[in-house]
Order: sequence, then C-alpha cells, then structure tokens
Amino acid sequence: MSAPAAAARPPWPLRRLFPLLATVVMIIIGMAGTIWGPRYYGKPGWALPDDLWGTMIGAQRLVHLNLAGLYTPPTQLVSLPGAAVILIPVVALIDAAGLRLGLPAAHAAHPGTWLLAGPYEVAISAVVLFAADAIAERLGVTRPRRFLLAAASATALWSVTIRWGHPEDAVATGLLLYAILALSQARTSRAAWLAGAAVAVQPLVLLAFPVLVFVVLPRRRPGFLARAAAPGVLLLAVAAAANWTATIHAVTSQPNSPQIDHPTPWIYLAPHLADDQVAAGPARILALVAACGCGLLAWHSWRAREMPPGTTGATGWSPDRLQEVLWWTAVALALRSAFEPVMVAYYLWPPLAVALIPASRDWTRLLGTGITAVVLTFFSQIHWHNPWSWWTPMIALLALTLFLARPRRLNQGRVSQRREPGLGAPAQVLPEPGEQFIADSAP
Repeated sequence: MSAPAAAARPPWPLRRLFPLLATVVMIIIGMAGTIWGPRYYGKPGWALPDDLWGTMIGAQRLVHLNLAGLYTPPTQLVSLPGAAVILIPVVALIDAAGLRLGLPAAHAAHPGTWLLAGPYEVAISAVVLFAADAIAERLGVTRPRRFLLAAASATALWSVTIRWGHPEDAVATGLLLYAILALSQARTSRAAWLAGAAVAVQPLVLLAFPVLVFVVLPRRRPGFLARAAAPGVLLLAVAAAANWTATIHAVTSQPNSPQIDHPTPWIYLAPHLADDQVAAGPARILALVAACGCGLLAWHSWRAREMPPGTTGATGWSPDRLQEVLWWTAVALALRSAFEPVMVAYYLWPPLAVALIPASRDWTRLLGTGITAVVLTFFSQIHWHNPWSWWTPMIALLALTLFLARPRRLNQGRVSQRREPGLGAPAQVLPEPGEQFIADSAP
C-alpha cells in the first residue's frame, strides 16, 4: 500500500462500523429477549441458552485448577478444552463478584450470572462478524453490501449464541476465517496458528483443513500442519493427563441424545451408548473423510482452469480465488450436518456464516443467500423428532443456500485474457489499443 493510500485509510472503528453495530444490537436485543421475552408467554423464568452453563462450569474448574473435572458431570463438554478456556475471563469475573455459578433451575430462574455471561458470550462470538467484514473488504465489497452482510450474519449468529449458548462454534469459525484471510495475504505461519487455535476451541473446523492444505505451498505444508496441530494437541494432552478416562471418552465418542435433539436417518447406524444416547464420533470421522474428497474436488476444479492451488503470488490471492476458497470451505463445513446422527439447530450455522461472505460480491447472490440463511436459522428451531421430517428440509435449505452463494465462473474469453500464474497471483489485464496503465496513486 502506498503512503497516500495508507494515510487515507479510515481508522479501525470506522472500517469495522457494521460488525460493531451488529454486536451492540445483538447484546441489547438478546438480553432483552431472554429477560423480558418469556413474560409474553406466561413463563416466570428467563429464556436462557441451554448449553452454556455446563461449559462455564468447566471453565470455572480450570480457574480453580481442577483439570481432572473438565470432562466430568455436569460440564457435558465434548469439544476440546479451548471451548472452556475462552470463558475463563467471564468466569473469573463472576467469582470476583461473589456470584454463584450453577445450572439454571426453578429455584434460580433469574441468575445474576447471565447479566455478565450473556454480553460476554455475544462479544466473543462477534469475532466471526469482524472476520467476515475484513474478508469482504479485501474482496472489494461495497459498504451497503457489507451492511447487509453484517445484518444477515448477526441474525444467523443468534442461533449459536443467544438460543443455544455455544460461543465456541462462533469463535472457532471466526478464527478459521482470519486464517483464510492470512493465507490470502501470503502469511502462512500466521494462518497456521490461527487455524490451530480454531481447532483447539472447536474441532468442527477440521472439515475445512483439506481445502486449506491444497492452497498452501507444497513446501510449507508440513510446517503449516505442525503449527495447526500444536494448540489442540497441547490442551488435550494436559486434560488427558489429569483425567484420561473421562477425557478420551468425551472427545472420541461425543455422546448426544436423540430424545432431546433431532435424530437424523443416520441414527439407525450410529453406535448406541448408555442412557439412550448415541455416539456422534464415528459419523464425524466419516464427514472428515468426505471433506477430504471435497478438497480434492476443489483442487481438480482449480487445475482444470490452469490455476494451480498450491502457489501464491507476492501480493496474495486475487478476489476471485479468495471467494472460491471461501465457498469450498462452506461446502466442507456443511458436511457435518449431512452425516450427523443427532443434530441441533446451531449445527447448521457454520456453513451459513462462511457462505454469506463470497455471496456478498453482488446483490443478487447476497439477497438470495441472506434470505435462505435467515429462514433456515429460524425454521430449524422447530421441535420435530422424526428422523426424516426435520433433517430433510434442513439439508435441502442448506444446499440451496450454498447453491445461491456459489461463485460465478469467468467465461473462457476472460479466463484466457486474465490467465493467472497461480492461485494467489493478481489478475493481469492487458491494455486495449490506445490505452495505457495509470498508477494507483495517480490523481
């Protein structure tokens, strides 16, 4: 960036105005809805997210150095320890305030801890909104479309945070998006650490790794994978050393209850555990295998158009290549919902969050993708427990969202004229007769 361009660049709060506003609005509406909303339904207690409290208890045990209790009841933790680590600041604040942390019940229908935990979980979950806006800025998306992107992304984020209380999914997806942004800027080491931090918080982002591996220079792939594996392996090793049996059982089997959540047709093949639960771990391994196939499809697609995915120019990827990587990442993340034996509504959110970004490059795709993403977010909250009646329309709507967000292919004439030497090299356009190039910094 030239000196005049850098000087003219607006300050960070103005550049990230839309995700900032979206975060504030989410906190206000979310807290108001959980506190005063139930009164309209005749319910005396607050409408609190179901799953946040167990993870907060796990974070409290980390604060008290009770590592052996991280994966024991009532934490119900099945993710890597990073899911509890990101809640340590608010738990430490709750302890300092002298508030009692426990599972909400009839005798504690208005826990004061929610007044601290609610805004905090929304604030850390908003990292995905800031990451999406930063990528949209790099894609050259106009400010009106970035406003709509922030609005649609924040609306879909409601299911993860306010409704279900899983900020770890949002934080991991946000870190993954920042890793993709770093890769697009030819910063492989930074991307590896960001991707590794994302896995340590929520391993669902492993589904995107086959796509990321193919866009890393072949000589840098071993270092990328080693750095990306380090945070998660280190945290898991510490937890396993403290309580091997509970840690390995929770992380490998990942039990889920079809009596509480939505069973899918895969329920008939899933291993059954005690207390009418099923193991989701094997299905998630199958989804990871399918994600490897997704990465191969993306690689062959790039090779077919003579755009090698393993090379990056000095200035990073072109916008066209960045949006393609984002779209294939969204497809890979959607595979989790395709193979889960038991699903919860917020499982559908990660591919929606990623698919909205490449769709923001034009109004038609953004409006279509945004509408289907919002409809899917609220439609998925219905309480149907038939293995086919809930899963089938959700997968159909998810596939429609990905279809609407797909990048538009350049025609052959433009491809031949703008032949790129690599995935990340910026397009070079030859001047027409009588034209000449003008420097970016020229008046």
